[in-house]
Amino acid sequence: MLPLKAVLKEIEKELQEKEKVRENAQKDVRKATSLSKQAILLIHQNRLKEARKLAERAKQIISKLNDLSATHPSIIYGGMFSAALQEYAEANIFLMLVSESRFVTPSEINVPSVDYVLGLADVIGELRRRALDALREGNVSKGEECLQLMDEIYIELMAMDESYMLVAGLRRKCDVARKIIEVTRGDVTQEMRRSQLENYLKRFEKQAKRRR
Repeated sequence: MLPLKAVLKEIEKELQEKEKVRENAQKDVRKATSLSKQAILLIHQNRLKEARKLAERAKQIISKLNDLSATHPSIIYGGMFSAALQEYAEANIFLMLVSESRFVTPSEINVPSVDYVLGLADVIGELRRRALDALREGNVSKGEECLQLMDEIYIELMAMDESYMLVAGLRRKCDVARKIIEVTRGDVTQEMRRSQLENYLKRFEKQAKRRR
């Protein structure tokens, strides 16, 4: 039988190892989150190749953390990791929409369904920013496309029925998304009217010159 001192020594060693795993995991979680955020910023700058590289680096870290969860589930499955997965899902969904005009699936990026759905809700905010950039460039049709995507995401999330209530935090995100969409709709509508008026005045000016 082991003496108490030896038993406690083993426990101390185990606790120290767990703490080291926790510290490294937290560093990896922060790094994955940061890479995903940077990828989103690059997408807005249309630097898609660079965004893909960062998303791939984030993917490698996420994969490493998923593997670690098999032996240390209590350390990995926490608020920080879930937030990182949502940010990672958001970056990948946004990247695929911009580069290939399609929605990536949870299985493609190896993200749990709940984190995918929450990341998807956040994409609405990124699409608003993209719509505003398009309007500033005078590209109203691109702004409209972004608005349509925002509408599609919101409508489909709301159509999840009972499952909608099973995803903690989704209702709050959808409430925010609804307000974002309405403000964006106003921006797009205003720019469309301004563009139509500008085109009308140009045609009127041309006609006036012809009559002289």
